[in-house]
Amino acid sequence: MSEEFVILVDENDNPIGNEEKVKCHLPDGKLHRAFTALLFDRDGRLVLTRRAKEKMLWPNDWDGTFASHPRESETYVSSGERRMPEELGITGKLDYLHKFEYHVPYKDIGSENEICGTLIGIIDKSTELKEIEGEIDEIKWISTKELLSELNTNPQNYCPWMLIALELLEKSEQSMLEKYANVLSTWMNSETHEGLQKAIKSHLPKEKWRLVNEKN
Repeated sequence: MSEEFVILVDENDNPIGNEEKVKCHLPDGKLHRAFTALLFDRDGRLVLTRRAKEKMLWPNDWDGTFASHPRESETYVSSGERRMPEELGITGKLDYLHKFEYHVPYKDIGSENEICGTLIGIIDKSTELKEIEGEIDEIKWISTKELLSELNTNPQNYCPWMLIALELLEKSEQSMLEKYANVLSTWMNSETHEGLQKAIKSHLPKEKWRLVNEKN
């Protein structure tokens, strides 16, 4: 397979070039564009996926529903919709919520240094999701309460970018907060914020992640 390239960006998410994906994930990796997608059911339960054990970074850890990198001609949403069948074996529509920058090392193997767009979609709880070999080893549905309880005991088993994406939900575009109000209600209270902030701290300090403000 030919080497995959990702989009290098500045701190305002302006593209400044391309680089091989592998090079961007070395310990001193360059800032590049990524997305994380969160799929919920109508009751607000979230689909989590366990990253394949073959992955270089965060193998075996629980992630949001899926994550990847936009290509040059894509928006955050179109890249997410392209990746959905490749990662989960389903197609669907996504919406854009917010984006954030974060930089976190993984042991001494590599790092994530990304501006990451957060996407949301709704699927029926009976949807059959595929575990794609080399990508996902396990899939589970989780409620806010269940996740908070797990984060209390094992925060290190959950990928930092997924925790940040959830923590920043209330910073999403107003129209999206209204559209998804019922689904997101349990994810945006003070107890959830406290649990997520504490879990994020176990991965990276506060100064290593931030919301990226949208241009008006």
